[in-house]
Amino acid sequence: MSLYCGIACRRKILQCSRLLSTYVTKTRYLFELKEDDDACKKAQQTGAFYLFHSLAPLLQAAESRYMAPRFSFLEVERLLHKFGQDAQRIEDSVLIGCSEQQEAWFALDLGLNSSFSIHGSLPKSEVETELKGSFTELRKAVFQLNSVDSSLLFTAQALLRWHDGHQFCSRSGQPTKRNIAGSKRTSPSNDIIYYPQMAPVVITLVSDGTRCLLARQSTFPKGMYSALAGFCDIGENVEEAVRREVAEEVGLEVESMQYSASQHWPFPNSSLMIACHATVKPGQTEIQVNLRELEAAAWFSYDEIATALRSKGLYIQQQNETFPFSVPPKLAIAHQLIKEWVEKQTCASLPA
Repeated sequence: MSLYCGIACRRKILQCSRLLSTYVTKTRYLFELKEDDDACKKAQQTGAFYLFHSLAPLLQAAESRYMAPRFSFLEVERLLHKFGQDAQRIEDSVLIGCSEQQEAWFALDLGLNSSFSIHGSLPKSEVETELKGSFTELRKAVFQLNSVDSSLLFTAQALLRWHDGHQFCSRSGQPTKRNIAGSKRTSPSNDIIYYPQMAPVVITLVSDGTRCLLARQSTFPKGMYSALAGFCDIGENVEEAVRREVAEEVGLEVESMQYSASQHWPFPNSSLMIACHATVKPGQTEIQVNLRELEAAAWFSYDEIATALRSKGLYIQQQNETFPFSVPPKLAIAHQLIKEWVEKQTCASLPA
């Protein structure tokens, strides 16, 4: 009997710990807000808002960093009233997350003004003066944001952009209607439900065992090299996409590959970056750059990569030529791939 009671008690404790899990509680709460318009409206009353103007977030400078201020429902309501709009516009916001205390977080764009919208655009410079900030393109500020703000702003921009571009049903051509949370749009004419989408992209760090291959596009900052990347084609799995992209861009055949991690990336539109390591045979490493895709590609040694991770403004000597060389900043998943490769090489060189 005592054994049975002990087992029963342990089960109850386990069940309670599951119910009290912060992650599960937040996830269930967000699910409720997405599915229940009345609950979401209620959450807006006590929620916090990130403000955008034409997809650019409102940011405030703090030394060499940016911070994204949050505003209460009442603060947003007062702002709208000051510029001649009512609180109904707050229903154009999108749900982007919540705190552990279940304070819901929303994003509202004050500048998007399509022919389908009943609300006009607020004057950008006047709003900036009122809120003591500036609406800054996310691409320009992304590496000066903290990880929490960047993640929320990525989500917000992606959802706001999707709603702005999907206001009509692709089948009937009739207007679609969004739910309060902004997690979906429905076509009243045929009951088709549309959900926000993002494109899968493979990003691959290729190695031959002792070197890794990095490439650059003409749009990259001067001297910056990164891992190979490309969109998955329809019908491909991740492995097939990696092999095809490496073959297309640098003319090499992948021998083996390993998944590393993933990351949402908002540029140029919403993408799911699927990061992988790939190896090629040591005897088959001659690069043939596809100039339609890349500006340049090269093999880099462990010392060159390790130094680039530690330094800024590095110049290296390759093929009798000195040129600037840097790797993507820490926020980018390409940086993580490169760092993982260096750590693996370091471990491999340690004595057993």
